[in-house]
Amino acid sequence: MADHEQAAETGAPRYTRTGDEGITTLGDRSRVEKTDPRIAAYAACEEANTALGLALASGAFPKDVVTVLARLQNDLIEVEGDLGTPLKDRDDRQSRIDENYVRRIEEACEHFSSQLPELSSFVIPGGTLGGAMLHRAYTDVRRAERATWSAVDQCGDVNVRTGRYLNRLSELLFVLARTANAEHGDTLWQPGLTARVGLLPSTDEEAATQE
Repeated sequence: MADHEQAAETGAPRYTRTGDEGITTLGDRSRVEKTDPRIAAYAACEEANTALGLALASGAFPKDVVTVLARLQNDLIEVEGDLGTPLKDRDDRQSRIDENYVRRIEEACEHFSSQLPELSSFVIPGGTLGGAMLHRAYTDVRRAERATWSAVDQCGDVNVRTGRYLNRLSELLFVLARTANAEHGDTLWQPGLTARVGLLPSTDEEAATQE
């Protein structure tokens, strides 16, 4: 992340050649291998942010959801910066994710989930285009959260609130995916479905789809 920022500041091409030996720079200018758990954590957040960008580009959401998703993208940049900068005991000038970030996610979860019916089974990803894309973003954030907790455990200088934030964010994206599918309705898991009806459609089902 630091190499990318350095290139952006100077207006240079995106390649800096400083990472050609598999080493990169953290936010405090310390050098680490690109396999460092902190790199894996903020890289996973970048992927999750890209998934949100794709979802927004679909144009499939009402204005309030668009606003929330765009602001979440901004938050994720701040999460990346936090993960990419080791904690310091003194003179820590890096902006950090705090409990207020977590609280805002929880408030948004409560706001949108209050408009949804209770679930009676597991939700199968899909539905509308917007809903399916947010289900995908949800799984990307879950992976970012796992990578973050791994960095917390292995490095000891990672802000634990980043993990809490990503945990709540995944829940919010699940709720927003359901919100996007509100008119369509959730597609719910049916236990033992193919054991009862088989995998291929019956003649009656095929006829119904052609009507």
